[in-house]
Amino acid sequence: MHHRTAVAGFSGVLALSTLTIPVDAQADDFSGDIRITKVVVNGGKDIVLGTKEVKTFTIAVTATDNSGIETGKTWPTMGHTPLPNGDYHGLVGPDNIAGKCVRQSSTTTTCTHTLKMNPRIHPQDNTTAGTWTVRAHALANDGDYYTKDPAAKAKVLRNARLTVNASPEPVKRNKTITVTGALTRANWETYTYGGYAKQPVALQFKKRGTSTYKTLKTVRTDSKGIVRTTTRATADGYFRYSFAGTSTSPAIASAADYIDVK
Repeated sequence: MHHRTAVAGFSGVLALSTLTIPVDAQADDFSGDIRITKVVVNGGKDIVLGTKEVKTFTIAVTATDNSGIETGKTWPTMGHTPLPNGDYHGLVGPDNIAGKCVRQSSTTTTCTHTLKMNPRIHPQDNTTAGTWTVRAHALANDGDYYTKDPAAKAKVLRNARLTVNASPEPVKRNKTITVTGALTRANWETYTYGGYAKQPVALQFKKRGTSTYKTLKTVRTDSKGIVRTTTRATADGYFRYSFAGTSTSPAIASAADYIDVK
């Protein structure tokens, strides 16, 4: 059997979800009966990056072979947009190539690897927000090898922030309330938060003593990410803005602003 130990430019992605690969769907570089059957990134959640905080996450790779999987020889990498040489922009690899491996059976092993993504190094620019790709590699005890690319896909998103302020407060019943806020998101080129323009944001209200927010209206942010609208004061309760997210930024709700109606 061929025995391959080099891993040139493996790319990993933050996984959106668990990916199970049918045996008959394999079309990657491999030798023998070894298979990579499942890859889970960040517990199935998106990777959300701000402007300076390093994000720690995991990629778990499950592989199977009739001879068993060689301990510490199952690993992933992650990246965005393939380069001509087969590597990826923003290449991210595990801190410890061995990972933490657990034998599921005599033939199957799952190795969980810890990776770190730095918003000032790996994204490179704002165009890399969105889908990233994982490449995974495994070696069996009998020398079989498997390289799967892509092994999974996931989202790497620009963090968003949302504020709210309702005024005046207190306010007389049925009087007009003005609710302002700002939607901003991380810029991976300037390392600051800038306004997210022309985005739909829902104004929501939760009456005091209840547990559910109800959407009153949807308005769009202006060119600087500012949102402003008015509504009537009908009861004591909490106002907030809610943003549903996009393909490059996550959903987010502002903190609540309580209004006392006299």
